[in-house]
Amino acid sequence: MQRTIKHIVLVFSLAIAFVSCNDGKSLQTYFVDNQESSNFMTQDIPISMVKIDESKFTEEQKEAYNSVKRLNFLGYKTEGTDVEVYKAELAKVKAILSDKKYNDLMEFSDKGNKIIVKYIGTEDEADEVVIFGSAKELGFGIVRVLGNDMNPDKMVTLVSAMQNANVDENQVQDIMNFFK
Repeated sequence: MQRTIKHIVLVFSLAIAFVSCNDGKSLQTYFVDNQESSNFMTQDIPISMVKIDESKFTEEQKEAYNSVKRLNFLGYKTEGTDVEVYKAELAKVKAILSDKKYNDLMEFSDKGNKIIVKYIGTEDEADEVVIFGSAKELGFGIVRVLGNDMNPDKMVTLVSAMQNANVDENQVQDIMNFFK
């Protein structure tokens, strides 16, 4: 009897171990795996360091902005790289973002640049918002937006407001210089 219980506990433990191990790539592991690679650039930006003129934000946009705590950026520059390597890295990111845990929020194209915004969470609360942009001649960039009580609908209005916001370019100069 005691031997049977030991076997049941062992099988149960192994089952839990196999279920909890996930071989699928996550965006977080992709960031970590590539942070030291030569064609990649990573930067963690606390939102408190990004000074944005909020005076023209609606209450909804201010609430969305205040729910954001940190931005993680990963950029890949195509300059000096093999086109096939770029396509392979782009395919890896697209495969990660095609996982069903990423919900579509918005997508648009502008002058050959493609922007995709997705989120992880529910319709009422996003745990993480992901902004992915790519351009053949420059490369691609991924921003993981992390915070508390982020509402996906409000984040859409924030993204549109940020397009017209007065952002001090000195704050993101390293990122801009990376793609030059």
